[in-house]
Amino acid sequence: MKEILEQAYGYIFEEALLHEIEKVAIYKEFKADDNLIEIGDYIKSMPLLLHGAIKILREDENGDELLLYFLERGDTCAMTLTCCMGKSKSKIRAIAENDGAMLMIPVEKMEEWLTKYKTWRNFVFESYNVRMNEMLEAIDTLAFMNLDERLYKYLTDKAKVIGNTEINNTHQQIAYDMHTSRVVISRLLKSLEIQGKIKLHRNKIEILAL
Repeated sequence: MKEILEQAYGYIFEEALLHEIEKVAIYKEFKADDNLIEIGDYIKSMPLLLHGAIKILREDENGDELLLYFLERGDTCAMTLTCCMGKSKSKIRAIAENDGAMLMIPVEKMEEWLTKYKTWRNFVFESYNVRMNEMLEAIDTLAFMNLDERLYKYLTDKAKVIGNTEINNTHQQIAYDMHTSRVVISRLLKSLEIQGKIKLHRNKIEILAL
């Protein structure tokens, strides 16, 4: 685990903090589509993503989901930080986008390290800032972009996060993430293919230019 930890966070944290993380963190592997955090859960630890990707979702009163942002290696989730520190219930759902692993940091260590390690404090504050900007971007996308623009952004964002220009999601899965119908998504994907932005294959979508 030490080598994986250093690869993901060695450029952020000093040796002493890495050593503490290695001692107290719980290593957890996950598979694609695993439900990692559910709305209403009490969260007692904070994730540090070692590899893989996770999508963070909100749910409206009708049970429909809205994709807020993706997490990738070296990330944590600002929403879990808030819930941990405030001892409140989760307001988000976290679903594994692909197979991966993470370290779970106990809440008491999170608080202790804020005063003990400047690198940890900077990491937490920067995580808040990055996630806030991503949520504002999600709002702007909903408010100002046409659905075809939103779809192309969704595809390119996902390709960057998973590090692969081939996306294996079904049209129905994409429609669910984007809060629309499969028929609409299929039509827009065909339009993007005609524009030369993507190539449709059986059970996968290839991004031609990022």
